[in-house]
Amino acid sequence: MKCFFYFKDRNRNRERKSAPVVLQDQSKSDISGGGGERVTKSSCSTSSPRSFSDLYEGKAQNLRVFTFPELKQATNNFNRLLKIGEGGFGCVYKGNIKPADGKGESTMVAIKKLSRDGYQGHKQWVAEVQFLGVVDHPNLVKLIGYCAVDGERGIQRLLVYEIMSNKSLEDHLFSTAFPALSWQRRLQIALGAAQGLAYLHEELEVQVIYRDFKSSNVLLDDDFKPKLSDFGLAREGPTGMHTHVSTAVVGTWGYAAPDYIETGHLTAKSDVWSFGVVLYEILTGRRSLERNRPKSEHKLLDWVKRYPADCRKFGMIMDPRLENQYSLNAARKMAKLADTCLLKSAKDRPKMSQIVETLKQIIQISGENSTSIDTSFQIVDDDPVVEEKPKQMGATESAKRRMAHLAKLSEHVGGISRRRFMIMQKAKVT
Repeated sequence: MKCFFYFKDRNRNRERKSAPVVLQDQSKSDISGGGGERVTKSSCSTSSPRSFSDLYEGKAQNLRVFTFPELKQATNNFNRLLKIGEGGFGCVYKGNIKPADGKGESTMVAIKKLSRDGYQGHKQWVAEVQFLGVVDHPNLVKLIGYCAVDGERGIQRLLVYEIMSNKSLEDHLFSTAFPALSWQRRLQIALGAAQGLAYLHEELEVQVIYRDFKSSNVLLDDDFKPKLSDFGLAREGPTGMHTHVSTAVVGTWGYAAPDYIETGHLTAKSDVWSFGVVLYEILTGRRSLERNRPKSEHKLLDWVKRYPADCRKFGMIMDPRLENQYSLNAARKMAKLADTCLLKSAKDRPKMSQIVETLKQIIQISGENSTSIDTSFQIVDDDPVVEEKPKQMGATESAKRRMAHLAKLSEHVGGISRRRFMIMQKAKVT
């Protein structure tokens, strides 16, 4: 479980992994409290008959309210040995909570404890409680409950989630501490994440724009099923005649859509752009930004443009950890899908429901051809020179050269050409 980490200076703390950043100074008018108050320009709150705050009031009873002593005990007084994540707004600990009635076995959970400093952290906390208190989908992380205490020792804000034992997609794509994800597993993770976004965009009474989709926010459970986490930046989408929500620009460098950065106009297609970036991360095993590579390869999207999906060298971008165990045809189609997500004009990008259907087709294609075809030996196997029948009269110089060539290939190929070599022997080509 990742914590949020904000900073206003683009060059500060570059070494942190996928750290969310405030892309420009945040306006006071954008303080939403997680969905209650909105800016008026092109905002949805003034015209929407129901907001997420209204929906939350009807479902708030589904969340469990914890006491601070309960969570303190669950984490052994927030023991550092139980810390599983850390960010700018606090830390995440692994803990055991008892059932509300005190009966039955304890449950392992993830507990996010926000730092006491800063209104921004409280704002994100409210947003997560309100959004996760309403949404319900297999590909969204489940919020179990929360704790809010205003005491003499200060403000305490905590969130309790289901624990995701296999960490994040980011960990498995970029860290050698984890085994490489198989091709089929990558496709299933991409599909699950797309289904989660499609639910937020198209299947709720009030549209939700996630606004911080990235590989570190795609968590994986015991079965590597993906679930979107960290809803602190989520916003309600536009309604009625409005085409966008105007808001201060926040997100993560390398994932935020350029049209959103330039204008502050937020739409669901901003999430689609971010999804396209993650698709290329899945294909290449590279981060969206990697400053430790040659300058021409710092930005993932600039690098992959040199190897379009239809070009012969497309395989150059594929993650070497896949060891060629993938469907090249499916990989090309996945790259083309990513390209449509990354179109300059937001209105030309597909909806997430369309992306879901395309990914299902790609998975089907990949199943029909589960591994990449290695053509390195095909030339040997299909060499017309080998099929040539030997002459009955004396050997020629070219026949001798063919014999020597076949003998050499037999040593290296380990059996692929040996059958034809024996045929030549039987024909007594000398």
